[in-house]
Amino acid sequence: MTNEQNNTINEELEIENNEVELTEENTGETVVGKEESTEETAVNPVDEYLQEIQQLNAKLEEADNRYLRLQADFDNFRRRTRLDQEAGEKYRAQKLITDLLPALDNFERAMKMEADNEQTKTLLQGMDMVYRSMVEALKKEGVEPIEAVGKEFDPHLHQAVMQGEDANFGSNIVTDEFQKGYLLKDRVIRPSMVKVNQ
Repeated sequence: MTNEQNNTINEELEIENNEVELTEENTGETVVGKEESTEETAVNPVDEYLQEIQQLNAKLEEADNRYLRLQADFDNFRRRTRLDQEAGEKYRAQKLITDLLPALDNFERAMKMEADNEQTKTLLQGMDMVYRSMVEALKKEGVEPIEAVGKEFDPHLHQAVMQGEDANFGSNIVTDEFQKGYLLKDRVIRPSMVKVNQ
């Protein structure tokens, strides 16, 4: 290799070194050894573990909250199901009772007839026995007639179909009952049709 070639290579190396120095001055950074730079850029393993623990704690808390919500939903579902079953058991006979009430009304109307001979009296006695046994069976199921005449009008229990004026009764008092009302335990299955004093 000639001296000229050596000089050229040396000049090129000097130019590259100058460029590296200029770049370092412009950025304001100091170049350190290779080993030092890798140490600074490396992440501390303790920090990594702490960050991972925080993430796992957040996931655990979220899972706990989800579990508690599911448990509360399930408890509400069980309570609603139990209440529905109790209501179903309590009012199981309501449909049958509702269907029997018109027959009961017909018995009551028939028994108000005047008996003009022994045969009619005997028939009415038989009807009375059937009526009483029906009322007794309904009572065992929790059916009670609603008291109306002489009581204060209650829109939850009575259905006013007429108003009148009667000096024997106070204001807003039921004076007549046209159709009996019935309660099944604590539920109104048919309100009484009544006349109310003004």
